[in-house]
Amino acid sequence: MTRTLAPGDAGIAEAARLLSGGELVAFPTETVYGLGGDARSDRAVARIYEAKGRPSFNPLIVHLPDLVAVEKIARVGPKARMLAQAFWPGPLTLVLPVRERAGLSPLVTAGLPTVAVRIPAHPLAQRLLRAFGGPLAAPSANPSGRVSPTEAAHVLEGLTGRIAAVLDGGPCVVGLESTIVLADPQPVLLRPGGVPVEALEAALGEPLATGGDAGKPTSPGQLASHYAPDAALRLDATEARPGEVLVGFGPVTGALSLSETGDLVEAAARLFQLLREADRLAGPGGRIAFAPVPETGLGRAINDRLRRAAAPRGVQPATSASHPRGPVGETAKFPR
Repeated sequence: MTRTLAPGDAGIAEAARLLSGGELVAFPTETVYGLGGDARSDRAVARIYEAKGRPSFNPLIVHLPDLVAVEKIARVGPKARMLAQAFWPGPLTLVLPVRERAGLSPLVTAGLPTVAVRIPAHPLAQRLLRAFGGPLAAPSANPSGRVSPTEAAHVLEGLTGRIAAVLDGGPCVVGLESTIVLADPQPVLLRPGGVPVEALEAALGEPLATGGDAGKPTSPGQLASHYAPDAALRLDATEARPGEVLVGFGPVTGALSLSETGDLVEAAARLFQLLREADRLAGPGGRIAFAPVPETGLGRAINDRLRRAAAPRGVQPATSASHPRGPVGETAKFPR
């Protein structure tokens, strides 16, 4: 059975012990709960893929406690350093050239010459990383393609019996995965997330290009069909059709609402929880409709997640760059 560990010294020590033994432990970050495994161990990383049912070509984010630890496994270029100084610790992942003797399992990078790294701000994640004393590979702690977990209970819903333990740190504050950027030599946004694009561009003093191929991911979070509930999903809805559960935003009201006041921070924090609630309300064979969310700030990341949730499995939908609003008005049914 999967154990739930309390967030005190004893729970952290037990989590670090399990991780050192090659076990998997879910832990909270400010974004979502991560499924941690020793990034140096082929066996531990393989167990992450197994537990999640994750495609082996989708690389994993490595979590570290500080920039000194990052520089032991990766080369930090000038623009990456600017972003690191501005946003670390925090919800930003940088894709960096991996050092030849980094000691990472090749499964972490999925055979790529780069590694995605992040320094989480959550105090419990920081304490665990320092107690463990090494790099943790930690994708979101949910079955691959499913709604990301923002509470320990969400982790247990999807991974009970598949992992050793979950370190319970309460609800995640940001509730949305990290922004992923390839910074050098040309800054490229690979995935919108917890740090708004506008803030990144202000720190760099230049715009970010958009890139990435959903069929051949160069970083985590680029698969086209992702974050999917069981119910069919329709985007940009201003009212519910018969049999639909409408999730509102701002002036669009529904059975649920991302934010009645149109607050994008609130909407980001509630997104995955409401996807779960709407899926339960819709029931077997049900349908969900989401109100329009502005394509600015954190709205870009919210819309990115919703487009992936609405993408048919096995079909490549338009990317954010080529079709900024996604599959408007269309529905898709997802197998579990």
